[in-house]
Amino acid sequence: MINPLNPPNLRAGALVLLALLPAAALAGPSSTASMPGAEVQLLAGAVAGGVLEAGIEIRLAPGWKTYWRYPGDSGVPPTLAWTGSQNVAGVEMAWPSPKRFSDGAGGFSIGYKGSVLFPLTVRLAEPGRPARLVVSFDFAVCEKLCMPAKADLALDIAPEGGADGARILAGRASVPEPRAFGAADSPSVQKVEIDTAATPPRLVVEVRAQNPKADLFAEGPDDRWALPLPQKTALPDGGARFLIPLDGVPSGVSPAGARLLLTLVDGPKAVATEVTIPAP
Repeated sequence: MINPLNPPNLRAGALVLLALLPAAALAGPSSTASMPGAEVQLLAGAVAGGVLEAGIEIRLAPGWKTYWRYPGDSGVPPTLAWTGSQNVAGVEMAWPSPKRFSDGAGGFSIGYKGSVLFPLTVRLAEPGRPARLVVSFDFAVCEKLCMPAKADLALDIAPEGGADGARILAGRASVPEPRAFGAADSPSVQKVEIDTAATPPRLVVEVRAQNPKADLFAEGPDDRWALPLPQKTALPDGGARFLIPLDGVPSGVSPAGARLLLTLVDGPKAVATEVTIPAP
């Protein structure tokens, strides 16, 4: 008897369509994805104490770039959603030290070229059991023009973890280390003052660094802040002075007393230091 809701010709047509679909479409998300200018891969390392070491790696084509969590004068920061993951209680992503580069419109952006691996700390809901990481990763890639990119990735994790621990460890080595304000070690942030004679007022930040190309990036206490990239002047004995105009402060907010996160990149070394904007 023929079912009028599923006649033979429709069933046959569906089978033909399924046969024509790529295997990846039938299997759902995989641990890798490709798009113009970039390849993305989800990685898994060891499990210890109920925590999985994982990572997301972006490999960029020559001449292409992507953005840091604060993209600078232009750009789009990456965002991630872990909906659909199994046996996962939480995920934290670390950010390797970035570089500044021209945005092609007279300003500067902050981000990465070549390749970058974002280390992930994954807390398992039930340690000792398998897990599945599922991530929707939205970011932007740019050559001469920028375009949105999206990678839907999934990776099954055995109770003992995965085999990518060495790659993830190497990526974590490029994450800025926390360093106290005024620390004797180099690199370090040594002094923060406010110059009220400038319009708008600006922060004067002095640092100790070893690389003549050392750079500094400043982030406000929340995403309403949009501070410009600091302007650098070299000082004797490996020091540098950075000027940060207090432009991009949210309307109606006094900058005095606000906490900033300063990321100082000194060649292969990078540190992150919290400072307070002093009163005028």
